[in-house]
Amino acid sequence: MEKIIKEYNEAIFDTDRERALAVIHHAVASGVSPEDIVFKVVVPAIEAMIKSISENFDANLAQHFMAAQIASEVTEAMVARFAAPPQIIGRMVIGTASGDLHSLGKRIVSGCLRSMMIEVTDLGVNVPAGRFVDEAMAREAQVIGISAMMVHTARGEDGCLKVRKILKDRGLENRFKLIVGGAPFRYDPELYRTVGADAWAEDGVTASRVIAGLIKEVLG
Repeated sequence: MEKIIKEYNEAIFDTDRERALAVIHHAVASGVSPEDIVFKVVVPAIEAMIKSISENFDANLAQHFMAAQIASEVTEAMVARFAAPPQIIGRMVIGTASGDLHSLGKRIVSGCLRSMMIEVTDLGVNVPAGRFVDEAMAREAQVIGISAMMVHTARGEDGCLKVRKILKDRGLENRFKLIVGGAPFRYDPELYRTVGADAWAEDGVTASRVIAGLIKEVLG
């Protein structure tokens, strides 16, 4: 197992998708259980990426994206082979704010979350504020994630500000947590408060840890 973990992590940090998947296929063929693939190989690799970021390691966007996409792909394949259905720890809906067509950030977040047994519904790009709330209610989510890569969409009247207003008007503020992400929030770390969010994440990988914490807050 140590050899599998080492080779998988090396492939992830080298952004070598084919080698990472080859390591997984070889592990499965060697008799490693689907559960161990997810919880002893894939999830720790995400955690290693988080650790590297927190220690100012020069992890780049390509590495973030690779780790998240492979985590999502492998987890989906392995979960279907679990001896018993895995326990989902929570649910969230995620999308890009109205007027914004950027999708990379939320794709990284989604990939990481799926490997952590958090059910994610991706609403796509250019999502109206009302749809975030309606979908969160319909899917019994605990967290609403809003991505924005431009200042005017981050601060826009049909973005997080309006989602917060809808929640307040409907008496739903205690039912959902709001998290935002994207370049404008990195430039101004207090911007999330200005737009009415409960939290923000600097990058797509660390967002998974923040979101897991928000889910726990809602579920008590």
